[in-house]
Amino acid sequence: MKGVVPLSHKKEIEMKLIFLGPPGAGKGTQGKALATKQGLAHISTGDMLRAAIDAGSEIGKEAKSIMDSGQLVPDGLMVEIIRARTKESDCKAGYILDGFPRTIPQAEALKAMLAESGEKLDAVILFEVSESDIQERLAARRAAENRSDDELSVQLERLRVYREKTAPLIDYYRSTGELHSLSGAGSVDVVFAELENLLRGL
Repeated sequence: MKGVVPLSHKKEIEMKLIFLGPPGAGKGTQGKALATKQGLAHISTGDMLRAAIDAGSEIGKEAKSIMDSGQLVPDGLMVEIIRARTKESDCKAGYILDGFPRTIPQAEALKAMLAESGEKLDAVILFEVSESDIQERLAARRAAENRSDDELSVQLERLRVYREKTAPLIDYYRSTGELHSLSGAGSVDVVFAELENLLRGL
């Protein structure tokens, strides 16, 4: 990885990372923390879509009905959203993709998109958390944030969809040599320290 050793200094590294894991695995929390510390863009597709919903845009209207049912937004729409987002100025120093890709076609589209500009991923970080811990975290988040996509029935559907459509990405990225696993079961600070150690070793 390009210049990743001095992780304590902002703007001195350039990384393109994917954070992978089920809903409630801590990808968003860790992504925001790492992005802030390293001067990277944290690209959360969930946050982007919820912002579009709040703004009442056409994309937001289309996405709301899909997200509220626990399903995934269509590949083509997500790829175009990511293509536009990664061209913004805050992505020049690198970025963390949180919530994308969620299917193998999306992963292949991302690889092709990066290849167009002679770029590639630095790493895919898999946050491993037990199903029982995930259920507890999602219940706590539902109570705290009152998100429509965190209703219990929607949570269960999202987990089912993750297992069916997103979990295959684990083998996909393992086969490319880009996958690195990390336990997401500890406290936020412990997991972040382990994340930094993992990145230093790449």
